[in-house]
Amino acid sequence: MAWSFKEGLLIVTPRYDLVVIGGGTAGLVSSIGAASLGARVALVERDRLGGDCLYTGCVPTKTLVKSARVASLVRRAEEFGIKTGGVEVDFPAVMDRMDEAIRVAGEHDDPDYVRKQGVEVFTGHEAHFEGPDRISVDGRRLTTRSAIIATGSHSVTPPIKGIEEVGYLTHVEALELRRLPRSMVIVGSGPIGCEFAQIFARFGSEVTLLDTVSLPLPQEDPEIGALTKRILAFDGVTFRGGYRVEEARKEGGEKVLTATSEKGEKIEVRGEEVLIAAGRAPTVDGLGLENAGIELQEKGLRVDENLRTTAPSIYAAGDITGKYLFTHVAEYQGRIALRNALFPIKARAEHRVVPWTTFTDPEVARVGLTEEQAREEHDYVRVFRHPFGGVDRAIADGETEGFVKIVTGRRGRILGGHIIGPDAGNLIHEVVLAMQENIPIQTLSQTIHVYPTLAQANQRTADNYYREKLFTDRNRKVLSAFFALQRRLGGKKRQTSHKSP
Repeated sequence: MAWSFKEGLLIVTPRYDLVVIGGGTAGLVSSIGAASLGARVALVERDRLGGDCLYTGCVPTKTLVKSARVASLVRRAEEFGIKTGGVEVDFPAVMDRMDEAIRVAGEHDDPDYVRKQGVEVFTGHEAHFEGPDRISVDGRRLTTRSAIIATGSHSVTPPIKGIEEVGYLTHVEALELRRLPRSMVIVGSGPIGCEFAQIFARFGSEVTLLDTVSLPLPQEDPEIGALTKRILAFDGVTFRGGYRVEEARKEGGEKVLTATSEKGEKIEVRGEEVLIAAGRAPTVDGLGLENAGIELQEKGLRVDENLRTTAPSIYAAGDITGKYLFTHVAEYQGRIALRNALFPIKARAEHRVVPWTTFTDPEVARVGLTEEQAREEHDYVRVFRHPFGGVDRAIADGETEGFVKIVTGRRGRILGGHIIGPDAGNLIHEVVLAMQENIPIQTLSQTIHVYPTLAQANQRTADNYYREKLFTDRNRKVLSAFFALQRRLGGKKRQTSHKSP
């Protein structure tokens, strides 16, 4: 306990081993993990426990992805010999299912559950640093030996004249809709933009996707972006790449966006709703970082390899670090941060092998370097591909769109893996493990894979390593000579055997 006086009154302030600010994935992992080790822990969350992933990110959007995929599959039913009476999307029912998924998935994020794990929980409260070891929570002071900031990130809106007056949605408001918009313009073609574009198009909205880049998913390999553009077009999404949105206005009950290309060409795109999915920024408002000596950079808090901020006793985890804005990275960083915040021997956060998936249909999964990045950083780069159209299980499933692409360096070392195809988010993990453990591509080829499975796409891609190594003109000539010699020797042995008494 710490003791202080205020206006003649004795104030008793608890002393914590760890105070965690932010109750999303990183905050929950670090606080519950620390409490399980016997530490005295407080968790402060100004809204609801569970964070963006539970309420406005992974859980609800993947629920909608599934519903949209079912709608698409039913439309294709005759391909599989099944006749249906057509497809009618009950949008309110779809959103009700999403709410139920959030409720069930959030049971372990309930404050009472977290308290039972030994964490003192403050929900609906703002946290404000008074110093590196003092945190004010709605007038109550918490003193602590160390702290973890896990306040996440939020959507940002690019400077568009008139957009505030016209009104727009972010992914948060899009998940609150209960009536399907007739048409929608989405600004931003990263993972969020592409997923929502396909979702709403499959539900029946007329969707236009706008971005300054020439291909959707600009962080991915260009081959992936090109195929994604074609897949979205098949679902009815119009992609307008190379245009920057400059102005918004209302006209005839619609919202109209004016966009300009680098060459000065202007276009107008209109829709009943506008969804902005053009980036995110760290959430730090009201924290009082300056009081604790914590430095904020453009994309997030400045942290070292141990996830320590510029304040020696304060660490950060999750989106607030600005490194990789993924839930699985937040979980990983939460574990590293709690260890370093509590113990003197520090663990290093290793981000060399970080996979991610965009949950369009088919999915897009990646780990490591693109082909272009690999050629810039390494020599002797080799690229191996295999289409899902050459995988028997994909043929049987009627899901042949896409390919596996593995980028290697010397001696078959895997530098990057890229998959666009059915269940890519699961298939990528074999490549992730290979990279993590420095397993060369030839081992993937030699590993027995179950037939018929989609995972054979990875093996077939790796088989190409040996095809390139062994099936050369020079090797064929040498082996042809070897086999010819074996045939002659075999003939002589048979002749000798016939002459024997």
